[in-house]
Formats: sequence, C-alpha cells, structure tokens
Amino acid sequence: MRWLFLLLVMLNFFYWVWSERFASRMANENPVSLFLGVEAGIRLVSESGVAVQAKGEGRKKEECLFLGGFQSEEKGRQIVQRLLSLDIASRIERQERVVAADYWVYLPPLASRQASLQQVRELQAKKIDSYVIAQGDLINAVSLGVFSRAESAEAAVQRFRVAGYEPVVRELPRVRQDYWVRVMPESARLLDERLMKGLGRSFPGLRQQKKECEGVAASGYLE
Repeated sequence: MRWLFLLLVMLNFFYWVWSERFASRMANENPVSLFLGVEAGIRLVSESGVAVQAKGEGRKKEECLFLGGFQSEEKGRQIVQRLLSLDIASRIERQERVVAADYWVYLPPLASRQASLQQVRELQAKKIDSYVIAQGDLINAVSLGVFSRAESAEAAVQRFRVAGYEPVVRELPRVRQDYWVRVMPESARLLDERLMKGLGRSFPGLRQQKKECEGVAASGYLE
C-alpha cells in the first residue's frame, strides 16, 4: 500500500509539471498569427477553385459545320438525304436573320374605335390616305403608311406635324428564313474536299461555315 501511495503522488507531480508547461506555451502563442494561418488556408482553397475554373474555361469549344443557306427547305432535305447515304449524320435547321426594315408611320390609338374612325374621316377629307388598325397592340391606332427608308418616314412625319398631327414611327424588321444543314461533329471529318466539290456541283450556291455548336441560335429544328 505504501508503494501504491508513493506511485500516485509521483503521477500527480508529473501531471502538474506537464500542465504548467503546456499553459505557459499556449500563453506565448500569438492568437492573431493563428487566425491568419487559418485565413491563409482558406485563401489557398479559394485560389485553387479559381484555377480549376480558369482551366475549364480554356478548353476549346466544339465547332459545328453548316451547309446550305438556302431559302428552300426542300434543298436542305435533299442534302440531308445525300449525307445520310454516306453515313454522315446531319439535320436541317431553320434560321432567321434580319435583312432590312420597314418604317410604319401611325397616329397613337384613341379611346374607342368610333373616335379613330372620326379621325380617319378628317384625314381623308384632307386627302391623307389612312385607315384604322383593327388588331394587335396598336388596335384603334390610325395607319398613315409604311415606308422602306427611314428618311422617307421622317419626311412624312414632318408633313403630318405641319398638318396638326403627332405621328409615331415603328421599325418593322424584315426577317428572312434560311435553311441550313448542321453536320454532327462526329461526322464532319468524313466530309473531305472531293465530297464537298460534288455537293457544290449538285447544289449550286451551296455555302459552308463553321460556328460554335453552343452559340448557334436556330429558330427551329426540322424533322
């Protein structure tokens, strides 16, 4: 029992010495440096994420080959069939583009159709050609004409203002529909120079262009 008592005393003494040394070392540590060390670790993780993102953005985007540019859907379908016979996957797409604009001159809508009709009668009495718009967002407005040039529309506006009216001009885009054949990226390598020349002879006016597959805005895929 005596030896056991002495052993417990010694263990308590050694534990007290260890506790005092540990407390002294913690007191000498700078808490700010510990915080900065943690903050630096967080910053490194953040910078690593940015590096990964930048690496992903640097990847080359996939390009698609387009053939056509026809106003006839039938020609596009014929090209698709020709390519299909050569095991080249493709599909026809309709794309829209603005080729020009018209300029619509009109008087703003009135409260009722009867008021608009009265305005038309007044205009026609002054030999100004006009009519009431019967539908759309300009219902009950009075059309004064459509012009193919902005200068002509502006000149008309000035004439109507001299006559005592305040017309408005709306630009009407003229949209053209073209038909293109998109060649699937995995099949584009099969279109060699000889085959392209053959397609050019069969379809005069055939154009080809490459665009980023994700950046192409088509108005519709056609089956």
